[in-house]
Amino acid sequence: MNKIAQKMLHHKKGIVALFAVLAVLCALLSRRVKVDYNMMHYLPKDAPSTIALDVMEEEYSAKTANCRIMIEDAAIPEALALKKQLQQVPGVSEVMWLDDYANVYAPLETLDADTVESWYKEGNVLFTCYVDEDDLYSHLMDVRAVVGEDAAMSGEAVNTGMATESTTRELKMVMAIALPLVFLILLLTTTSWFEPVLFMATIGVAIVLNMGTNLAFGTISFVTNAAGSVLQLAVSMDYSIFLLHSFSRFRASGMDVQDAMSHAVKDSFSSVTSSALTTVIGFAALLLMRFRIGPDMGVVMAKAIVFSLLCVLVFLPCLAVLCYKLIDKTQHRSFMPTFRGFSYFVMKVKVPVLILFILLAVPSFVAKDRIDFAYGSSEIYGDASTQIGADAIRINEEFGRSNQIVCMVPRGDTAREKALSDAFKIIPEVTEVLSYTDTVGSSIPEEYVPKAQRELLISEHYTRMVISTSVGVDGEIPFAVATQLRETAQEYYPDAYLIAGEAVNTLDMRDTVTEDDIVVNGIAVGAIFLILLITFKSLSLPAILVFVIESAIWMNLAVPYLTGERLNYIAYLIINTVQLGATVDYAILFTNKYLENRRENSRWHAARITVRETVVSILTSGSILCIAGSMLGALSTNGVISQLGYLVGRGAVLSCCMVLFVLPTCLCLFDGLVQKTSLGLRFEKNY
Repeated sequence: MNKIAQKMLHHKKGIVALFAVLAVLCALLSRRVKVDYNMMHYLPKDAPSTIALDVMEEEYSAKTANCRIMIEDAAIPEALALKKQLQQVPGVSEVMWLDDYANVYAPLETLDADTVESWYKEGNVLFTCYVDEDDLYSHLMDVRAVVGEDAAMSGEAVNTGMATESTTRELKMVMAIALPLVFLILLLTTTSWFEPVLFMATIGVAIVLNMGTNLAFGTISFVTNAAGSVLQLAVSMDYSIFLLHSFSRFRASGMDVQDAMSHAVKDSFSSVTSSALTTVIGFAALLLMRFRIGPDMGVVMAKAIVFSLLCVLVFLPCLAVLCYKLIDKTQHRSFMPTFRGFSYFVMKVKVPVLILFILLAVPSFVAKDRIDFAYGSSEIYGDASTQIGADAIRINEEFGRSNQIVCMVPRGDTAREKALSDAFKIIPEVTEVLSYTDTVGSSIPEEYVPKAQRELLISEHYTRMVISTSVGVDGEIPFAVATQLRETAQEYYPDAYLIAGEAVNTLDMRDTVTEDDIVVNGIAVGAIFLILLITFKSLSLPAILVFVIESAIWMNLAVPYLTGERLNYIAYLIINTVQLGATVDYAILFTNKYLENRRENSRWHAARITVRETVVSILTSGSILCIAGSMLGALSTNGVISQLGYLVGRGAVLSCCMVLFVLPTCLCLFDGLVQKTSLGLRFEKNY
């Protein structure tokens, strides 16, 4: 490794120039990477609702509604005129209103009251329509121009469309605030004003390389796009710190610059790569998810860590050797305390901390499985502080929650179609059923029905029913209604029906991601346990380290349960693997130092020394992860990204506390067991 490093440093100018060119090229390529904001696109291809949507797209040109629009204080003529205007907006189709279900030219008192109030209530008009997903944000702005700023808009199209604009803007804000804070932390924890510049440049190049090479995938999910750069910055910054600290140590021993750096590369290679490997494993576990946002994020983030590792072991050494004079000229005294008093405090409170840990760990494990989960995109902008959330609340308060579900059955048996339609209407939450047999009747030949109306409901192979329900799309009641609709269709058309709609999609998403939970977490824990087993050649140490970090994860996830927060399941799944992969490094660092100190000291004295020696490194890495996650949580209006950010930030704090306060006590208490279950590990002072 030393010879390789020497050869690499011999070509340092060329390597730095190569990385600079690649960074510029990838910065340009990153602009061509497409971002998908529709969570439903990531359902497995074999999910029933995905199959139904694929068939419906083949059979019908008409789409099901994905947007609700409410206009206040409008008379019927105004509503009809506005509907006509909406139908002419590019990208908008299938505009539905009361006139599609009843004769609005007759006195309203003569019409069915429930039908009228589903679309027109106290002068308020409710339209539903389909907005084309291509250039969605632009289409929504055109709709807004027609209906006016006072109109309320909600639905899957609105959630998805607004995310395309807000996420990009908010991500820039996150980086604009997080980067200076991270830079400040590095200034405080290093002894050179210029070293933080090297750290930021190295990780910056790694981030750009990762973003540009995402073009190989064509499209990435909005979760990956928003969280990827922030997480890469947070979880891989300490690799650079490890290397330059080692470089400084070898220079202090009297080596010249090039020899010191080649020895630093060799010395830090094992710790940096093992640290990176645990993080890669955490992200790679997401590849096993059937819900494809997991694999999307897993492969991008695993690639990100590889690029960070490459930049730290190749680009940073060359850059640092070229700039070592600036490092020397900008030296300053350490701003960090010795933490001697802190290490004594940790040892002094070890018993109450251990009791508190035991009292919290078990309830947290139970609480994390009792969280109220959200699964789809309907509540991503549920907060009333956003316009999307406020509009959804206004519409729901006036007309109630609603969503449309489409059932397709083989055409030809009008009597059975009528019976199924009537069976759907019996379900209490069903407010309307739009079907061919209800609208036209079975006695009128199809050729006498206007083509536009016929093609809305009948295709070459299927006839479809548009079912309106009075419930939302996410939660136990909507899921129960979707299940009942499936069971009813199964009764009349055994294994021959297809059902699609946001509520059904969300139900399939719930079933998919909950199946992923056990597999993904089990593989992540097992793989990291195996890496630790190989690293420490011990059976007990991996169990202790994984248990400590897993306990921090349980406590992190118990917070939403205790506060009554509804947590998106995607954020829950991702944090399980991300927090484990990203923060188990703190435990590895602490344990390595403890074992080193334990060879010459008693167990409690070794633990106290280790706390003092590792606290700066752990707090530096943890605070960067905390700041990056917290900024993402505070500034993002996208519910999934915001929740993931807060979980990452809080998880970093909890993991740091567990490693600095609980792990020392665990290592000391199980000191004898560790020696018995570890290969070649024996200490002279067994007290």
